[in-house]
Amino acid sequence: MGVVAVHTGARDDGGSLVQRSVQAVTDFIREQGLRVGDSLPGEAYFATSLGVSRAVMREAFGAMAALHLIDVGNGRKPRVAALDGAVMASSLGHAVDTAQITVPEVWDVRRTIELRTVALAATHRTEDEARRIIDLAEAMAVAMDDLPAMTRHDIAFHDAIAKASHNALFVQIVSSFGPLMETAVPTAWATRATEAERQATIERHRAVARAIFAGDPAAAVAAMDDHFETAVGDVLKAQAQGVKGRGREEHGK
Repeated sequence: MGVVAVHTGARDDGGSLVQRSVQAVTDFIREQGLRVGDSLPGEAYFATSLGVSRAVMREAFGAMAALHLIDVGNGRKPRVAALDGAVMASSLGHAVDTAQITVPEVWDVRRTIELRTVALAATHRTEDEARRIIDLAEAMAVAMDDLPAMTRHDIAFHDAIAKASHNALFVQIVSSFGPLMETAVPTAWATRATEAERQATIERHRAVARAIFAGDPAAAVAAMDDHFETAVGDVLKAQAQGVKGRGREEHGK
């Protein structure tokens, strides 16, 4: 198992050494054909092979663990980590919080992705997966007056569709939207003032679930598109109401 040495020089700072060490470990994983759960040599091995200090390798391993590339723990060797949507979720949350992207922009990307996942789900879902999606749509209906529970079921509904697509990357991407949905779903739900509007929202989820259960990709895409057409409008409406509310508060100061 060979590792290319990281050549140090007077112009290298700690950050660049760490970055190059991370790349070297990443290259090692790829070149050795390691898979999820496989163990890696420890800090000492890489420090010696790369010609860097243990402190540099400790920081490199820490950075890789933070990115969920490896799992590290006291008393055991580092292991190759599984794909984790939490990293994408953190990046999305940061981008929204710092006004680099907007929630409607996120919803537009979600719409594109979920139109594909629902088509795949209708084609590839198992009976158990189809039943799970139906059950979650009904759980949303039962929990209409319990906003936290309804939000959890809504998030789980979309996650279940992604899992039924049998595409591991779609599963992680859709799950990365979860933290934003925890805020956006209640905000959008607040714009549905009447019982009829709330029932219509539940029925759109049911339509998606029924199409998946029936194994009808075209109907599933049409139902999901109809759901997002309304959902994006609700998000925009909620944001507009929030802006107006802040304006009235500032005017009243």
